[in-house]
Amino acid sequence: MSRNHEVTTKQPLLDEHGELREPGWSRSLVQRYERSAVRAPKWRIKEWDYYLVMGKGFAAAFTISDDGYLGLQSVSLLTFGEPPWEHTETVIKPFPLGRLLLPEDSSHGDTSYADKRLKMKFEISEGERRIRCKFENFCDGKPLSCDIRLAQPQMDSMVIATPWDAKHAFYYNQKINTMRASGAIRFDDKIYRFDPATDFGTMDWGRGVWTYDNTWYWSSGNADLDGHAFGFNLGYGFGNTSAATENVIFYDGKVHKLDDVEFHIPDTSWTDPWRFTSSDGRFEADFLPVLDRAACLDFKLLVSDQHQVFGRISGTAVLDDGSRIEFKDVMCFAEKVHNRY
Repeated sequence: MSRNHEVTTKQPLLDEHGELREPGWSRSLVQRYERSAVRAPKWRIKEWDYYLVMGKGFAAAFTISDDGYLGLQSVSLLTFGEPPWEHTETVIKPFPLGRLLLPEDSSHGDTSYADKRLKMKFEISEGERRIRCKFENFCDGKPLSCDIRLAQPQMDSMVIATPWDAKHAFYYNQKINTMRASGAIRFDDKIYRFDPATDFGTMDWGRGVWTYDNTWYWSSGNADLDGHAFGFNLGYGFGNTSAATENVIFYDGKVHKLDDVEFHIPDTSWTDPWRFTSSDGRFEADFLPVLDRAACLDFKLLVSDQHQVFGRISGTAVLDDGSRIEFKDVMCFAEKVHNRY
C-alpha cells in the first residue's frame, strides 16, 4: 500500500468488527458510513458538520456537532479590518448521544438544530448547499441571522479514512472546498454580502471514534485565480496516516494529491509569520496572520484549546501534471487544536 493509497471501491467503511476496511483517501464518500456498524459506546462517537464561508474582509463559521457526551453548536463572525474582530457563540448540550440524527452521508439529508435561542439548518439540494441560521442574543444582546448558498457542481472532494492506534477508533472525514458563495449575514444593523465571483465556502464533515487526547493541525483556503477556482486542504494529527494524508490542492473542481506538509509555527506569537513546506516540494508558502481566534474550554475531564489563525497566504502549488500555480495574499486559516475529550 502506497503512502497515498486511493480508495476507489464502493464498500462499507467498517467491517464486522467495527474496524476500517480500507484506510486511505478518496475523491468522494465511496466508503459508506453507518452509525450502527460502530462498535464503540455511543458516548465515544463524534459526528459534526462544519462550514466556513469567507467574503471580502469577513468570514463566518457554523457548526452542528454531536460529540457523544457533549453537543457543541456554534456560530462565529469575524472581520479583518483594523482592528480585526471576532465573536463566537456556543450552545452546549450534554449527552446528545446520537439524538441529533446527523446524516450518515454528506450528499443528502438535512442537518439541523433548534432551541429557544438558536435555530440553524444545513440543507442540501441538487448542486447546492444552503446555510440558514437565526441566533438570538448572539453578541451584546443583538441577534445574528444568515441565508447563505454554496454552489456545488460536480467536483472532487478530499475524503480520508484513518485508524487511531486504539480498538474501534477511526477518523472519517470529507472536505469540500471551492464552493462559490452567495447570500448574506445580518448582524448589528450591517449586512455582509457574499459575491460568488470571489467568495467561497468550505465544508468539513466528520464521523468517527476518537482517542481521548489528541492534537491536530489544519489549514484551508480558497480563491478565484483569473476565473479558476483554487483551493487547498492541509492537515495532520488525525490518527495513523501511514496509508494516506489529507493534503490536497483543488483546481477547477479536481483534486491534486500531495504528500506530507509541515506547519512551521513560530514559538514567539500565534500572529507572527508562519511557513508551510512539503516533503514533495509541491506546496511552499508563507502565511501572514491577521487574527487568532483562540478558544479554550476547560471542564477538567473535557478540555479544548484551539487557535484558529486567519491570515493571508502566498506561495506556489504544483498540480499533478507539473503545472505551477502562483497565489498571493489568499485569505485563509491555519489552526492547531489540542483536545482531551
